[in-house]
Amino acid sequence: MTLLHNPVIRGFAPDPSMVRVGDWYYVATSSFEWFPTIPLYRSRDLAHWEYAGHVEGAVPGNSLAGVPDSGGIWAPSLSWDGERFWVVYSIVRSVGTPYFDTDTYVSTATEAAGAWTAPRRIASHGFDPALFHDDEGRLWLLNLQNDHRPGGRRFAGIVLTELDRETLAPVGDTHLLLQHERLVEGPKLVHKDGWYHLVLAEGGTGFEHGVLVARSREITGPYELDDRPLLTSRDDPSLPLQKAGHGELVQLPDGSWVLSHLTARPLNTPDGPRCPLGRETAIQPVTWDTEGWPRLRHGGPHPSLEVDVSTHLRLEGGAATPAHPGKPAQPHPAFQPAVPTHPQSSEQLAHSADPLGWPWSTLRAAPDSSWVDAAARPGWIRLRGRHGPESWWAHSLLARRITEHRAEAEVTVEARPTTFTQAAGLVLWYNTESYLALDLTWAEPEGEEQRGQQWRGGGGRTVLSLVERDEGSTRQVAVVDVHTESAFTIGVTVEDGVANFWSLDGDGVRTHVGPELDFTRLSDDHGSKLRFTGAMAGIHAVDLVGAAFTADFTGFRLSCG
Repeated sequence: MTLLHNPVIRGFAPDPSMVRVGDWYYVATSSFEWFPTIPLYRSRDLAHWEYAGHVEGAVPGNSLAGVPDSGGIWAPSLSWDGERFWVVYSIVRSVGTPYFDTDTYVSTATEAAGAWTAPRRIASHGFDPALFHDDEGRLWLLNLQNDHRPGGRRFAGIVLTELDRETLAPVGDTHLLLQHERLVEGPKLVHKDGWYHLVLAEGGTGFEHGVLVARSREITGPYELDDRPLLTSRDDPSLPLQKAGHGELVQLPDGSWVLSHLTARPLNTPDGPRCPLGRETAIQPVTWDTEGWPRLRHGGPHPSLEVDVSTHLRLEGGAATPAHPGKPAQPHPAFQPAVPTHPQSSEQLAHSADPLGWPWSTLRAAPDSSWVDAAARPGWIRLRGRHGPESWWAHSLLARRITEHRAEAEVTVEARPTTFTQAAGLVLWYNTESYLALDLTWAEPEGEEQRGQQWRGGGGRTVLSLVERDEGSTRQVAVVDVHTESAFTIGVTVEDGVANFWSLDGDGVRTHVGPELDFTRLSDDHGSKLRFTGAMAGIHAVDLVGAAFTADFTGFRLSCG
């Protein structure tokens, strides 16, 4: 029996777009302001997924500097034309404004792991584009229409444009397929039994999310909406899988069907449910009713936690094979592999030969030698401090996805800060307005007033500073003297929505640093602004004045579950 446990890709992995190529299944997910851009996963059995690369070069110039939190690459759509992979996606440069300011691109590759062609810009009606390859070899672009004008609807309907397969230029007119009183986005097309089925994300990406289906005999419409959702969890807050929506239908080798979709696992808090792990990837089996509409196989619209998919798969050898065949490359000794404590953790045991590759992620640009060095000191990683943690431009941060509600991270750090404008340490990160950081930094001598005297030279003390950043405010919740000149270990334990930071003394005994902090604020569901990513754990360094201060890290460990 092959039992699928949802979510199949855990932690920050939203807006899944799934395609089958032979006996392999591939999923692309949103990356927003993070690099690597457009992570790709693959599976042979739908139950066990592994990292399979990413769409390298998806951002022209390889920089998202200045892009706001939760901007960047939204909802890529992956497809296969029989010879090569196609991915279409939008880079969103404005969030929470009437203008989305999107640039939509297409890239192709013969292998999911690359090399991907340089992105080509195409018509940019809105975000959530998708490509449909019809039986006659024609290429169609689906998109969301945005009406930015005063009184206009930001989600003004689903449109369809034919593209020339070679030049990607529009062919003929753009067709309005459907408008709906509820917000609809994320269009995907499936052609089955003479019907064009338009699969739509409905109701936004929060707890009202769902999947609707419309259909037409002609690709250009008109489209008739099904009278009930294919998938949603909005009518039952007790379900363990919430926010179910943004789906894509995929046919299996035996002719049966499944639906990939996003979901989230909430924690209950006094302020309502929150999902600090972000939106994740799940899969549901689908049947077609007597009238030709898709339905969840287990009945009703609610997502299931467990699914038996063994009878629907044709496998060669049974289990999933490594994404990179051959002997796994060893991770850099400074950073230990994440411990996959769940049978379907998306952390991959076969790490890249690049010590700064997956599962590491960086903000708004890929890591480069100007601020990170994996060779300067054997067994260590050196970060050069740059902008502060609230910068949209040049924050020196390496982070990994947190995949379970219980998690622990630790790292050994060695640094010599000489001013309060220098800091380095361990961070739990959501975005520039929501993070928790335990940093090694400088402070005035005990009892001396804080006056910004970083230029004085000498004096002062080295401290651990615990900072909580919440939307609109930053507070220092603890300051602890560090009575050592050597490297030392700091860490954090997350459980039941609470984060406890700690340090290790010379005997390996943990000492708590500061009070318990609310980890659930690091979620889409806290704050007044749009949020679309997920909580991460990582290391960072800051040098606001000289951009020359360095910190060395070793022994990073993240365990989840």
